[in-house]
Amino acid sequence: MAPVDLRSDTLTRPTAAMRAVMASAEVGDDVYGEDPSVRRLEEQVAGLFGHDAAVLVPSGTMGNQICLRLVVPPADELLCDADAHVVTYEHGGAAQHGGIQSRTTPGGLLSAAVVEPYLRPDGWGTVATRAVSVEQTHNRGGGLVHPLADLQGLRVLTAAHGIALHCDGARIWNAAVASGTALGEYGAQFDTLSVCLSKGLGAPVGSVVVTDTARAAEARVLRKRLGGGMRQAGILAAAGSYALEHHAERLADDHRRAAEIAQALGVGPVETNIVPVDLTDSAWDARGLAAAAAEQGVLLSVVGPHRVRLVTHLDVDDTGAKTAADVVARLLGR
Repeated sequence: MAPVDLRSDTLTRPTAAMRAVMASAEVGDDVYGEDPSVRRLEEQVAGLFGHDAAVLVPSGTMGNQICLRLVVPPADELLCDADAHVVTYEHGGAAQHGGIQSRTTPGGLLSAAVVEPYLRPDGWGTVATRAVSVEQTHNRGGGLVHPLADLQGLRVLTAAHGIALHCDGARIWNAAVASGTALGEYGAQFDTLSVCLSKGLGAPVGSVVVTDTARAAEARVLRKRLGGGMRQAGILAAAGSYALEHHAERLADDHRRAAEIAQALGVGPVETNIVPVDLTDSAWDARGLAAAAAEQGVLLSVVGPHRVRLVTHLDVDDTGAKTAADVVARLLGR
């Protein structure tokens, strides 16, 4: 019997219907801008967020790194929180590829009140803040949703200082479903977004950079420079379009299952599809618990010495969620 894999929502396998759409996709050479399925997806995603243009890229990390380079010149500053994906899980890409200096606020959700004291203006002896990056939902924050009002406050603040606002929107679909906020409302707050098709939506590969027309043209150059130019990418774009049309609303099921797991473990409440478990007061450390759960057919993600997480997704049904909750609760004595 296959294990119940809750390590990440990037682990879903394409459904038979998605594979059929991929197999029949109309393709061309996307490096020349001639793949109709890619162009259709890019127009679709740009429209959802109320922006003029979008660019398909192979991964969310590449999407973020391209966006950061669009809004932060070399040797200037990016501001984000200390647990943000762009400074935690992207292997120093902003520094190595973009020459970008990063500075962080304490980990957690951002708001104008949190960010304003950290902003640095132009001036002798300082490195000017050129962009603020917001992660929606917040991965290491346990899938928390930045409230729209906080994002609107950040937009007002950054605009007043001439600073760009970027969204690492890897799980922005989850945020929209959980909060009832339209994607266009989110899109209106940001100069650039990187949105992922291969997390909760269940596509096998791909993210999309969303921005204005001029920046999108520059993004294509940066994509090529980073080795992300793809030829007959329509087979991947078709999967993304299918996911948007068939797998977005069902994210509510992932959220429900995550809430049920959290309740069983006594760690709730959770807002979306990520269940963080703090083991500080437990007899287990993270690796030990993950190993014990794996022996009983449940795969967890280790995210710290005393912290694990469970992530629900398309391949985890009600039975799988209950199995995971029962196994981990039993191991924790809950």
